[in-house]
Amino acid sequence: MTSSPRPFWPPLVAGAALGIALLISFLITGHGLGASGFVTRLSAQISGWLAPDLTTANAYFGPFLTAGAPLASWITWEVIGVLIGGYVGARTAGRSRLMVERGPQASVGQRFAFAFIGGALVGIGGRLARGCTSGLGLSGGATLAVAGFVFLAGFFIAGFVVSALVRRAWQ
Repeated sequence: MTSSPRPFWPPLVAGAALGIALLISFLITGHGLGASGFVTRLSAQISGWLAPDLTTANAYFGPFLTAGAPLASWITWEVIGVLIGGYVGARTAGRSRLMVERGPQASVGQRFAFAFIGGALVGIGGRLARGCTSGLGLSGGATLAVAGFVFLAGFFIAGFVVSALVRRAWQ
């Protein structure tokens, strides 16, 4: 581990590297990048372990179980790779430590509550849109899918509006 954190990559270099990773993902797996599908598959698998009959009968989770092992999918390995790669990258750049980022007037509990609520809303929105920011926005945008651009515009607009509302509430 380095003694002081190394600087972040320049945005253009990081964007080019992400584009190359996306191209390689399309070439190797036939799919773009994504993450929300893994959470759905993990939920289906856990539900299948806890209540197999109810899960199989469920209109949403049932098809994941009847198609085979939900976690035996390319997206599972992608998410595992992202977690390992993110940790290794942060560790080698001297940027890994346990802490809670928060504003000066927000408590740690409030920060966790906002993160949970925001994550849940983005997760629900990602499933309703049939893709998350990486799956629908990044991969959809790379293939010039109109839905990808509409999703990204909506995601950014909602982010700016909610950010302004939260800032106003804390002032």
